[in-house]
Amino acid sequence: MALYDYMGALRQGRKQYQTAVARGEYPYLPVLDDILANTEIASEVNLGVIDVPLSRIVGTKTQGRTQAFASNFMPLLGEKSEFGAKWAFLYDHQIEEGIHDPIVAYEFMNRFYVQEGNKRVSVLKYVHAYSIPANVIRLIPKRRDDRETRLYYEFLDFYQVSFNCDVWFSREGSYDRLLKAMGKAPGQAWDEEERLYFKAVHDLFVRVFDSMRTPEMEMTASDAFLIYVEIFGYDKAREQTESQIRKGLDKIWDELVLRAAGGGIALVEQPELKEKKELPAAKLFDWLRPAGTIEPEMLKIAFIYPKDTESSSWVYSHELGRLYLEQRYGGKLKTLSFEHAGTDEAVAEAIGFALQEHCNVIFTTSPQMAAQSVKAAVEHPEVRILNCSVNMSYSSICTYYMRTYETKFLLGALAAAMCDGDELGYVADYPIYGRVANINAFAMGARMINPRARIHLYWSGLEDFSREKLEQSGMSFISGDDTITPSRASREFGLYHKLGDGTVENLATPINDWGKFYEQLVELICQGALDTRNRKGKKAVNYWWGMSANVIDVICSEDLPRYTQRLIRFLKASICSGSFQPFEGEIEIQGGGVIGREGRSLTPEEIVKMDWLADSVIGEIPPVEAFKPEARPMIRLQGVRADEKGMEGEAHEDPGAGR
Repeated sequence: MALYDYMGALRQGRKQYQTAVARGEYPYLPVLDDILANTEIASEVNLGVIDVPLSRIVGTKTQGRTQAFASNFMPLLGEKSEFGAKWAFLYDHQIEEGIHDPIVAYEFMNRFYVQEGNKRVSVLKYVHAYSIPANVIRLIPKRRDDRETRLYYEFLDFYQVSFNCDVWFSREGSYDRLLKAMGKAPGQAWDEEERLYFKAVHDLFVRVFDSMRTPEMEMTASDAFLIYVEIFGYDKAREQTESQIRKGLDKIWDELVLRAAGGGIALVEQPELKEKKELPAAKLFDWLRPAGTIEPEMLKIAFIYPKDTESSSWVYSHELGRLYLEQRYGGKLKTLSFEHAGTDEAVAEAIGFALQEHCNVIFTTSPQMAAQSVKAAVEHPEVRILNCSVNMSYSSICTYYMRTYETKFLLGALAAAMCDGDELGYVADYPIYGRVANINAFAMGARMINPRARIHLYWSGLEDFSREKLEQSGMSFISGDDTITPSRASREFGLYHKLGDGTVENLATPINDWGKFYEQLVELICQGALDTRNRKGKKAVNYWWGMSANVIDVICSEDLPRYTQRLIRFLKASICSGSFQPFEGEIEIQGGGVIGREGRSLTPEEIVKMDWLADSVIGEIPPVEAFKPEARPMIRLQGVRADEKGMEGEAHEDPGAGR
């Protein structure tokens, strides 16, 4: 029996060897001594005897018999060799009594390399055991500013409280996200019961996930576990049986497939509405069909806001959009609004109320509501949930946003045309997706009219920002907030001219017509185009519309010179028709580099993720710590320089916070 199984292991080893050779890869076990040849070790720590997941054991400590094994730890020596006889003896011992003697191994970067016990590891991997006891010495590398080392040091911090080496993530920040999902603070010690309970929950999840995953899914089981507990909650996951976890994974499988594929995003730049046809009265069953067509009368839509309409210009603009919908459809569809959903708990509560009111469409109007939106969409796939954000990768919901950089380009051109000098001011709030493109588009527009124009950048979200600083700068032509805040009367919005006596002359204002945007989204919903069930883990859909979709515009003062008005109308028409692109050709950036090339426009993805400033901009993109505390969660989630994105939903602040 043992000889038969050795032959089976030998076939696996030789197959792995041949595959590696064909790919030009090293066919044997990696050797830690070779790996460490050019690595500086900061310290060694004896961990004692611990259970090591066999999946984390990847090689040997020394050269020794490394060539006796293929890279999957399966044997390569013939069945009649002494090695084969010893392997077969160990196999019999495992079947009859189990292998309990610890191996000796070294851990480096959360991978384990065997010094004594390679054959024991080989046998247990062959029989698909989960772990093996090992006396482990940890080798800690010197800190370096590379992603792999940073991730490993995050693991070490997690290990200090959990004593768990099973959890391994592929993205930075994931350990803190896991602790948050568990209701624990970083550095908060666990007691022995919590450690055992967590290990049991994680191990069960890993076994279920590994039995369901496909070979091409490039994510760790811990990555999947984090997504699972963020959606369903850790307390719920720890009480679930194997079959319940399997059912939960079925619900979120598309999210996992999308995340494993890199979180691809399709930026839809035009609303592709079908020609409306006369259809018989729809029934509720039509709503459930993926390709079903419904009527507006069947819709009950909830709008969830992070603040109220009086204190936030952002919420106020979306509320105008909601009221437009009711007027546009003559009361055929019903809408509800929920204000002050400024925390995860408040968002979840508002969504719960919307579901109780039998809403079948929910618009969550802040990027930081995305996590709760996904949770609700997973549990209620019959409801369409859309989140107002861009560059967010989810399969269960759609997202939507405006190409506001187009209007900023026009304002930049207008500012340069009206200003006698070269110095212009620009006030931005946070460096999140789309905001940096707005700054650079303003600079591009100004430079097109005045090649000497310089844009002085101010961040209103900084802790040390004040209006007095802006006034003392001497800037008189300034691009400020897009809209007014009802509770704070001010004319310092849009593009304005600050006169010497302190009075303000409004030159132009961008119009973000959320009513038109929501109208077209409603039409798509009625046509079945927003059914997420058709995507099956494909690219996430972000509706990113601009002037050509008639959802944004610029309104100029009638007092502008006639020829300046003609210029703005011409540029506007050119952008709408697609004959002109603000980010076309070579763009000189701060530091002396060049982005783009002649005859080519930046792609939508390059514009959304823009994390550089044009060389005509005087200012910088500050670190997240420089901003007000209420702004930091937004920047960590949607910031252009955030390395990793997750489903975390810290204390909320709407994109128009402070406006």
